[in-house]
Amino acid sequence: MRRGAVAAAWLALLLAGCGGGEQEELRQWMAEETKGMRGSVPPLPQVKPYEPVPYDAAGLVDPFRPAKMQADQKPSGGGLQPDLHRPKEPLEAYPLESIRYVGAMTRNRQWHGIVQVDGALHQVRPGNYMGQDFGVIVRIAETEMDLRELVQDSAGDWVERTRTLYLQAKEGR
Repeated sequence: MRRGAVAAAWLALLLAGCGGGEQEELRQWMAEETKGMRGSVPPLPQVKPYEPVPYDAAGLVDPFRPAKMQADQKPSGGGLQPDLHRPKEPLEAYPLESIRYVGAMTRNRQWHGIVQVDGALHQVRPGNYMGQDFGVIVRIAETEMDLRELVQDSAGDWVERTRTLYLQAKEGR
């Protein structure tokens, strides 16, 4: 107990030494330095008055009406449809991304293309079908081949899409 009292007395003595005249000097210095300082707050920005926008939904289509989702009640997409009754050609079994355009030649002033699928070569001409999206070849040139495909959009309508196959260089060169 005696040791605790002695330690407390020393601690009180040390703290009293810190609270002497030095703090008074610090207070005077702070008063002199902050004498001319005044805080300033910028003014608030001008608030613009709220102008409500009228919303008239009477003339708009309700996006949540179940009839909007049914394909039978909407108009057809311009009459485009693939011929589903014609016999399929062999190159329609492959996706267009797996078909490589590797060469071209002319016969009787008509361009013919050479395509490669699964290591086999096939000769094609304008009017032939290839790819899985009802693609028909519309033009063959020396360096490229153009196809017109029929694909369904998100609404279920058939739309035309043009794709181009470019001449591929031989691998290993």
